[in-house]
Amino acid sequence: MMRATSSTSSSALDAFANGMVGGEGPEPMPFNFGSEKTSKNFDPIGFSERAPEWLNWFREAELKHGRQAMLATVGLIVPEFVRVPGEQFSFEAIPNVLDAHDALLDSSMKQILLWVSFAEACSLAALSNMNEYDREPGNFDFDPLGLYPKDEAGRKAMKLKELKNGRLAMIAIGGMVAGSSITGHGFPYL
Repeated sequence: MMRATSSTSSSALDAFANGMVGGEGPEPMPFNFGSEKTSKNFDPIGFSERAPEWLNWFREAELKHGRQAMLATVGLIVPEFVRVPGEQFSFEAIPNVLDAHDALLDSSMKQILLWVSFAEACSLAALSNMNEYDREPGNFDFDPLGLYPKDEAGRKAMKLKELKNGRLAMIAIGGMVAGSSITGHGFPYL
């Protein structure tokens, strides 16, 4: 199998976005209409050049929304098959998962809003002081199961997997909600 070669050197790849992962990409880039037809260091709007002081904040936001989207995709599919106990949560009371928001507005949605607000409040201090401390975007040193690799290559691979899966999940949850709204059916939204 032949690999496509790139004119971008590894030092230029490391310099992109302060050396954060995500500058890697498949070759060739089919729908890149810029002057360079490559997916390496893909930044069509130019955030990395126009606002380099905000790169950590951009990455933190991307990781946070990617993590939320990964949870949301699971949270939209699992209730199609399993529900928590209680008549108000039953399949008869809420046949479509998207209808749960309006059906449970007075009870459960307030609790969800409270927990989301709590999570946002906990991350506010880390976000506002991110550039003043030696903390990577998205890294809260929370690894109770010890899954984070010890070697540098493994950590970089894990970061890239999380970033790409989060990007995919952000697109997927939009498609899942749109599909369920248009068809009126649950999973697989056909």
